[in-house]
Amino acid sequence: MATLKNALFKPRWLLPALLVLLLAGWAVRHFWFTPAPPPQVATAPALRADIEDTVLATGTIGAAKLVSVGAQVTGQVKVLSVALGDVVKQGQPIAEIDALPAQNALRNAQAQVKSAEAQARAKQAALAQAELVARRQRELVAADAGARADLEAAEATLATTRAELAAQQAQIAQAKVAESTAQLNLSYTRVTAPMDGVVVAIVTEQGQTVNANQSAPTIIKLARLDTMTVKAQISEADVSKVKPGMPVYFNLLGEPDRRIEARLRAVEPGPTTIATDTNTNASTTSSTNAIYYNGIFDVPNSDGRLRINMTAQATIVLASAKQVLTVPSAALGARDREGFYKVRVQQEDGRIVEKKLRIGLNNRVQAQVLDGLKEGELVITSEAVAGAGPSLGRRGAPRMF
Repeated sequence: MATLKNALFKPRWLLPALLVLLLAGWAVRHFWFTPAPPPQVATAPALRADIEDTVLATGTIGAAKLVSVGAQVTGQVKVLSVALGDVVKQGQPIAEIDALPAQNALRNAQAQVKSAEAQARAKQAALAQAELVARRQRELVAADAGARADLEAAEATLATTRAELAAQQAQIAQAKVAESTAQLNLSYTRVTAPMDGVVVAIVTEQGQTVNANQSAPTIIKLARLDTMTVKAQISEADVSKVKPGMPVYFNLLGEPDRRIEARLRAVEPGPTTIATDTNTNASTTSSTNAIYYNGIFDVPNSDGRLRINMTAQATIVLASAKQVLTVPSAALGARDREGFYKVRVQQEDGRIVEKKLRIGLNNRVQAQVLDGLKEGELVITSEAVAGAGPSLGRRGAPRMF
């Protein structure tokens, strides 16, 4: 009877026991033997794009030509004929300075010329008389009718008169030079524009007195604004890469989306501080000071949007390539002796393989792929990050909850 009961109850306990064993096996396998999840990586596709290797420089916009129009005579500015922003032509009147002192100086110089010429005429008359006296004394001495002493005195008087006349003629020339100088100074009282341009500054107002004896005073500043010149500061680390003729583009602080293109005209041989340095000896220059060199380029300004002293964020293009296959520079590994770069590529099935690429232009952001990769392939741009899972691996300890 007991055997019959055991046979009847055995199937009822067997099924739960099997379920318990299966759950225990699954738990052991899940917590102790689950393999690590595949690594999570950052990738980027190989794409076709334009690429440039550039040098950045910050520059200042200036007029292609800026002239300080000043006065060369001392006096009060009686008339100022221009206003700020006026467009003037070469020879156009700018200002008039009190001309009375210059006019008086000219009259005095003209009087000196007339006085010298009158004295010269008197000397010419005296010379004619001296020549007659000398001729008469020669005739008397030749006829033994006159004393030789009288002839000698007449000859001396003649020579002296000729010398005095020559000196007087020199005084005439000197007086005429003074007259010409006075005439020139009078013309300086009328200041005219030395070139076509725009009045960009009024330094001396009407009614002010200028003193040309101390320094050449500036009345206005005149600039040519149809063409602007940009001086962009290039660091000493980059200046050796830059050459005249290279393409340049820049934008303004107020118009960051507007791209203005030009070509580099020149690179100044000396640093930007050379004009103010008291000692340009390289051995005495402090190594803590940054050294910059001006790269110069010209920009048409027919619309007048560029203004003096604007800041230009300039980019000098060292090299460029259009619509070439590119990858992020961060994906490039070490370069071998043959010049190839190693990259890791994630294939469609998730596997990661290593390839060798031949790289062309590299601006440290994007690199041009010459060989070794196809468009659309995914390159790994960062190291793998371990996935977060409930297991630490076959030999690890189970995660505790």
